[in-house]
Amino acid sequence: MEKYKAYVSVANQRVYFQPDVSAWEYEVSLEREYIPIFQNLFEQTNEMENMNFYRSHFPFIPAHYGGFNKDVEMRTKKVYALIHEFTDEETQKFIEELPYFR
Repeated sequence: MEKYKAYVSVANQRVYFQPDVSAWEYEVSLEREYIPIFQNLFEQTNEMENMNFYRSHFPFIPAHYGGFNKDVEMRTKKVYALIHEFTDEETQKFIEELPYFR
């Protein structure tokens, strides 16, 4: 399979194919079939964060009921795991030191 370079911005929840398009944090080299996985995880995270926003407007509902914080965190871990899988050794060491991997 042919590998493509992609540039992932976890902060902006985007995958870019050219480095000059926008700010990015991680460079990955992966097959084309893995790119939609990043996009799906970012879309799911965004939907859950929106649901958390709407739920926050009901102060009579405790935060541990109906919150999606754990789901957002799980998807963020998956994004970092994918980056870890397809990036260089230096970035892998950095990701391994993040709180998500302890």
